[in-house]
Amino acid sequence: MSLNDPQWGNRGGDGGGGGRRPNQGPPDLEQLWRDLNRRLSGIFERKQPGGPRGDDSGDGGGGRPSAPFNFRFLGGGIGLLLALVLVVWLASGFYIVDESQRGLVLQFGRYKASVESGLRWRLPYPIQSHELVNVSGVRTIEIGYRGSEKNKILKEALMLTDDENIINIQFAVQYILKDPVDYIFNNRNPDEAVMQVAETAIREIVGKNRMDFVLYEGREQIAVSAAKLMQDVLDRYKTGILISKVTMQNAQPPEQVQAAFDDAVKASQDRERQKNEGQAYANDVIPKARGTAARLMEEAEGYRQRVIATAEGDASRFRQVNSEYVKAPEVTRSRMYLETMQQVYSNTTKVMVDSKGQGNLLYLPLDKLLQAAGAGTAAAPAASVSEAPAPPRPTPTVSNEVPPQVAEKSEARSRENLRQRDREAR
Repeated sequence: MSLNDPQWGNRGGDGGGGGRRPNQGPPDLEQLWRDLNRRLSGIFERKQPGGPRGDDSGDGGGGRPSAPFNFRFLGGGIGLLLALVLVVWLASGFYIVDESQRGLVLQFGRYKASVESGLRWRLPYPIQSHELVNVSGVRTIEIGYRGSEKNKILKEALMLTDDENIINIQFAVQYILKDPVDYIFNNRNPDEAVMQVAETAIREIVGKNRMDFVLYEGREQIAVSAAKLMQDVLDRYKTGILISKVTMQNAQPPEQVQAAFDDAVKASQDRERQKNEGQAYANDVIPKARGTAARLMEEAEGYRQRVIATAEGDASRFRQVNSEYVKAPEVTRSRMYLETMQQVYSNTTKVMVDSKGQGNLLYLPLDKLLQAAGAGTAAAPAASVSEAPAPPRPTPTVSNEVPPQVAEKSEARSRENLRQRDREAR
């Protein structure tokens, strides 16, 4: 039987709501509303409030007597309505937490618990409420520009370096959440806090470095240092934010001095080029000079060793000769004289002259004769073995020895010179 069946809870055949049986279920709302309207209209249509109920004697017609007002039906409808409202109110406590979110349950506005992803239920409002926080999404803050690098925000981008130069820096900060509770309850405006911390960190780092370092070789290092400094500040304030990356979008001088800065950069590049060329020339010349110096040092050391060895040998020889001279002065003196004359005549041209002849001058170039004899001796082995050797011709033998007459005269002169030296010494 349907809930809207007009016979629900009524006796069959009596549509006027006469005698009823005990209720076996909730009454029909439409029938209850109709009964309520009929009873109210019956009450207000009475001519005599104190007369008998259902007596309509004023109009002479056969009027229908009005039914008495039943509060039981009115109370049942209100209870049903309250039950429906209660069900809807309890059902409002269900909520869904996505995989990338975390749910924060608040009881009378104060944090109570954190829940993971899935279908969750809490006490309905105003007892409990919930906040959904996206913990996996990457949030981005742009500093010095908005949307595009051409859309500059000079108030944020212009910064002062350590060497008192102004540069234009544009960078982006990406961050995620590491603690949803701190992020919700310790931050009034998280994006504004991250922007201010990032701008403060970059200005501090840029203010401690020179302009060339910031513009060229130090961009990556500045980004890493800025991320570390920002994270330290955010952790100190317990914001629940984790800096994931700091990206330097652009770093250049202001547009007003761009031309002068380009000229300075060109001059700096020319200076570096000339320094490199000079360094290359130095690398080519200095090793050669060092090699030459090392060679001269080695030659000088060899010459020193040779001179020392020669001097030591001469000294040793002199000591030996001196010892022999002490034993036999005349023999040693003659030997020294002969050795000296042999050294002298070995490097000079020798001519034999017959001074005892009858005036005929005999000229004998002994060195030429010796060279001719040496050439003949060297050409002899080149002859063919198959040919019979020719009988040798008698060739005059030439010797480098001093003739006896010359030796006697030289010895007499040396003796005379020695006697004169002895007399002078006395």
